[in-house]
Amino acid sequence: MTPGPFARRLATPFSVNPLSGRTQEEGDYDAYVRQLIRYLLLTSPGERVNRADFGAGVRRMVFKPLSNASALLAKTMILDALSRWLSTLIEVNEVIVEAQTETLLITVTYRVIAHGEQRYLNEEVKLS
Repeated sequence: MTPGPFARRLATPFSVNPLSGRTQEEGDYDAYVRQLIRYLLLTSPGERVNRADFGAGVRRMVFKPLSNASALLAKTMILDALSRWLSTLIEVNEVIVEAQTETLLITVTYRVIAHGEQRYLNEEVKLS
């Protein structure tokens, strides 16, 4: 199963082609999905005007002391956001969150539904 012909994959960072006046699109589907996951992780609910509940809120963890309990809370928030917003694109197999000094290490193991391949995303979020 491949993405439909009408699925638009906007490039990151957002830009407009000066010759055609159209938005640039991402040619690599895996890179597009990886970027969507990063956006979801790093966006906090309330940041987007038209989708106030979009985001995992990982950066809000800056106001909590880092511990195993806060890592578990972050994992729960991430799993909830991924299943809510990206369940049509990916199937999440595992999320690992480790709390280190002023840093959350996040590993997301997922399967891209469009072609069934397993992928990994490692993201380091500094909270200070």
